[in-house]
Amino acid sequence: MKRIPNLAGAAWRKSSYSDGGEDNCVEVSAGFPGVVPVRDSKNPTGGVLLFPAAAWAAFIGGVKGGRLR
Repeated sequence: MKRIPNLAGAAWRKSSYSDGGEDNCVEVSAGFPGVVPVRDSKNPTGGVLLFPAAAWAAFIGGVKGGRLR
């Protein structure tokens, strides 16, 4: 069974791929082996999505490569 990481001390940063508007940003946190936590910057106390690190890397590669818009 996979364990959910304790995110209480997580350092969050806004994605550089957000459009720069105050209302349309996601935040990510690093330092969690095997997963990438992602949350909505408008609701920092709300839910967090945990993506497998490999899936997140593939997503970011697609964005950077222009395959996802």
